[in-house]
Amino acid sequence: MPLDPTALAFFEAGRAAGLPRLDEMTPQQARDGFANLFEIIGPGPAVDCVEDLTIPVAGAEISARRYKPAGTRGTIVWLHGGGWVLGGLEVSDAMCRILAISAQATVLSVGYRLAPEHPFPVPLEDCFTALRWVAENEAGPLIIGGDSAGGNLAAVCAVRARDRGGPALAAQLLIYPATDTDLTTPSYREHGGDEVPLSLGTREMAWFYNHYLPDKADWSNPEAAPLRTADLTGLPPAIVVIAEYDALRDDGTRYAERLAEAGAEVTVLTYDDQPHGFFTLVNAFPTGNKAVAAVGAAVRALIAS
Repeated sequence: MPLDPTALAFFEAGRAAGLPRLDEMTPQQARDGFANLFEIIGPGPAVDCVEDLTIPVAGAEISARRYKPAGTRGTIVWLHGGGWVLGGLEVSDAMCRILAISAQATVLSVGYRLAPEHPFPVPLEDCFTALRWVAENEAGPLIIGGDSAGGNLAAVCAVRARDRGGPALAAQLLIYPATDTDLTTPSYREHGGDEVPLSLGTREMAWFYNHYLPDKADWSNPEAAPLRTADLTGLPPAIVVIAEYDALRDDGTRYAERLAEAGAEVTVLTYDDQPHGFFTLVNAFPTGNKAVAAVGAAVRALIAS
């Protein structure tokens, strides 16, 4: 299936505007550009209660945002994407609103600290601390989720919760997650090259990993590359979203396969005409809206059962 024309036009417009490659920018330059996505995405739907708060973590406080529709059951802890370097509460705002409404659950979006100022394992520690804080302060069932780098953090948090005595998780939502530091998989070879007008390639992922994992020894650490976790038994059900036109396609597919082999209940939602990033780019990418609603419906059914 060919790439969605909306996505193709979006990326070709960026190239025509002469935007530099991510790996040609400093982290701050990249953040300034990434923040423009908020204007491109636009507002999300109204939610009954939206409030900003802070969560105490080791030596600091991090920001968070709670989306609580009326009559909610359960809480989704959401970890945003952006390669552990970019992103935050604002760019994920519209998507979190749609997710909260479709799931009929509270969504608590976590503004964890970013690399390279805070390299591994600081973002992970922030997210796991936030997960435990939410478990103590919000109504269950409790679900962990995230997209891309956030999917990586969510997967590792689920393993940590299993190994560290909780909190108990009802599910994990892994949206095109980064699960391994191997940049030579077939999907990297197919969709990570310079000739493909996509948002994420091999050069960009190397840039992200170099900032998040400056110590090369950490590239093989299962807490940075959860696909390398030896034992994936005893983990909660997983909803995994895969985009075909994505260098991380095989990361998500292989992790879903390993979870299923280990006995987890796994639901895979594959979008054959979509690129990396489409799930967060709601409004700009209509399929993103549909995918978020589909994940929300799956969460709602899981909680009801």
